[in-house]
Amino acid sequence: MKKALTLITLLSLTSGAFAAKQPNIVLLFVDDLGWADLGYRQPDVFESPNIDRLAKEGLDFQQFYIPCPTCSPSRSTLVTGKHPARLKIVRHIPGGPEFPEFDEFGRTEAEFNLWPTDPAKFPCRNWLPLEETTYAEALKELGYYNLFVGKWHLGHEPYYPEKQGWDKQIGTSNFGHPRGYNPPYFKNSDVMKEEKERYLTDKLTDETVDFIETYEKDQPFMISLWYYTVHGPHDGRADYVKHFGKKGLEGRYMHYAAMVKSLDDSVGRVRKALDKKGIAGNTIILFTSDQGGYFENPPFHGGKMKDTLYEGGARVPFIVYWPGVTQPGTNSSIVQSTDLFPTLIEIAGGDVSKYSNLDGVSLLKTIKENSELKRGEPIYGYRAYEDLYGSVREGDWKLLAYRSGTLKLYNIADDKEEKNDLAATHPEKVAELKAKLIDWEKEMDVVQYSGVQ
Repeated sequence: MKKALTLITLLSLTSGAFAAKQPNIVLLFVDDLGWADLGYRQPDVFESPNIDRLAKEGLDFQQFYIPCPTCSPSRSTLVTGKHPARLKIVRHIPGGPEFPEFDEFGRTEAEFNLWPTDPAKFPCRNWLPLEETTYAEALKELGYYNLFVGKWHLGHEPYYPEKQGWDKQIGTSNFGHPRGYNPPYFKNSDVMKEEKERYLTDKLTDETVDFIETYEKDQPFMISLWYYTVHGPHDGRADYVKHFGKKGLEGRYMHYAAMVKSLDDSVGRVRKALDKKGIAGNTIILFTSDQGGYFENPPFHGGKMKDTLYEGGARVPFIVYWPGVTQPGTNSSIVQSTDLFPTLIEIAGGDVSKYSNLDGVSLLKTIKENSELKRGEPIYGYRAYEDLYGSVREGDWKLLAYRSGTLKLYNIADDKEEKNDLAATHPEKVAELKAKLIDWEKEMDVVQYSGVQ
């Protein structure tokens, strides 16, 4: 009798009754939103009451990093938990006349591309291989329904989200950014060509809200809402452009602030839809960005266009809101987007050890307890565009590596602006972090492109 009861118990743990306890997950992934590009960080410039509220009610991570702060690499890491160097996706997937291997529709049969000014001549992949396991595929095995909305930039049609574990995709194109945010949104694309009026961010939000309002499946869902905004062209919604013009902003700054406000509207609408559906209490919201912003990122140096592995390019917002679990507050642990894949698996009740070559650690305990994450290894940054190519962050220390052999050292706790290069006065720390970078490059199989070996 006891054995029978045990069997019944085990069956119940793998049934829909157990799955129903799994939280829904909404991942809001913004393009090019800098760490400081929010109202609660720059109130004189930006208006983002809904995101500000999310940060106030959730757990706001202060030191969240993108390992390769660039469109396609950041996305590849987010979906696989693997470092872009391991995936050989260390630049954005290009296009245009300067890359003749791509046609006008953003398609190519060439697996790799070269960047004309990359001193390392690192061959970079043009799509995320189907053999890689995405978080959508992993969550599907755990009973989740997966919706993808918005920007993909991990390959053309044969490599789209619906080929990589998502059950449905909306608004996905072959391009890294729209032609403009008012229709027609894309050149040489039929994506949402029927839309004649709606601003792109509003259109994607409409689709997401409609999904939430009409969802009736007896299984948890994960929504991946990957915005095209606030990537250029800087093209704000007309009413908000006018609003910020009256506040004294001009040109691209005026449009950019308007785009952030539209993004904020979207976050508010998604949360309202969850409330209205009665599922907000069992839905986790994750909010982050793929790289630092196009404009200034005070108090940091660097950004999307220059010195991207400095704090201004690599450090981005990251907020986790889990009703009944997270306590409002901030967390200063050093975390990286490599950590999200294992975190999502553990949130859903899965076994992270099933997945090989993950480059992050689960944040579940840190999220639940708002405790300090004790990393056993440094986090590494890596890109293949220009001389500055690598970074090592361990504790308060950060090493920047250039392919020409230059090494710079900063103490981020004392110098978050990265103004004072300490390499000359701390040669032992430089040697220590350089050695770790060398070992890591061997593990990633990128030694032939090194600037320090």
